[in-house]
Amino acid sequence: MRALVIDATGDPEQLDIGEVPDPVRVSDEVLVRVAAAGVNPIDAKTRAGRGVSGAIDAWPAVLGFDFAGVVEATPTAMHPLQPGTRVYGMTRVPRTTGSYAELAAVSSLSVAAAPASLSLTEAAAVPVAALTAWSAVVETAKAHDGQRMLIHAAAGGVGHFAVQFAAYFGVRVTATCSAENAEFVRSLGAHRVIDYRSERFEQVAGQQDAVIDLIGNVVDDVGTRSLDVVRPGGLVVNVPTKSWPTLEEDAAARGVLATGLSVAPDARTLAVITRLIDDGSVKVHVDRVLDLADGAEAHRLVEAGHVRGKLVLKVADLD
Repeated sequence: MRALVIDATGDPEQLDIGEVPDPVRVSDEVLVRVAAAGVNPIDAKTRAGRGVSGAIDAWPAVLGFDFAGVVEATPTAMHPLQPGTRVYGMTRVPRTTGSYAELAAVSSLSVAAAPASLSLTEAAAVPVAALTAWSAVVETAKAHDGQRMLIHAAAGGVGHFAVQFAAYFGVRVTATCSAENAEFVRSLGAHRVIDYRSERFEQVAGQQDAVIDLIGNVVDDVGTRSLDVVRPGGLVVNVPTKSWPTLEEDAAARGVLATGLSVAPDARTLAVITRLIDDGSVKVHVDRVLDLADGAEAHRLVEAGHVRGKLVLKVADLD
């Protein structure tokens, strides 16, 4: 099959179109013909030699977690996701071949019927970002009516879902983003938007019950500064892995709870998110769609930051 591959870790130019063997469906797996693949920061980190690159055991490697497409084969004749079903979900890169390819074999626990209201290209922008946001905001921070929550990088892939999930559950959201994205973030449900370039959020945000940190402590000490706005006994959820090695100790010294986060490809949660999308409660923003062959450019854009919502690679026209 045709795929976007890397033969070694390195800069974005390592990404190139090649031919790799078709994945073999086994056990409970569903074989999916991929229409589009979302591009996430973890993809770029892995390509660069960080992320999950340490578990790559064969080259060339196919990256990509997010996918949307059409079912080609299922485990049983009575499986709920029959051939022809529009689906979306997450691969288990690098345990399996990634989604930057024409076919993906994924556990049936990692794939759900795609939202009827979205094209497959739009659907490919959802799984990783939305599941991460749900895990942070709903499952970990226990979003509830009247809660005060600060969400950093609110216009990005995870951020734009995090704001919407928090607002859906009645949270009073304060969000940080650039001035260019302020109106966009307000439209998602943020009560207050702080331009991180012109204001120090810790000086104006007020006391918060929880902080969803989508930046980490690698840029302008955002993580450490976030401790200044969390009430005693409040919570910091730090999403970028390995961005704040002393997270728990630093938080404990301030009387604050803190945790990192790893997203799980859970089809049951994805099905809930599907319903929220189809009933209009949650919207998906795709910043740009590029061809699969333009994967290097997609990675450069992700690494540069300032992507509103998500970038998507078009693999095939299946809608």
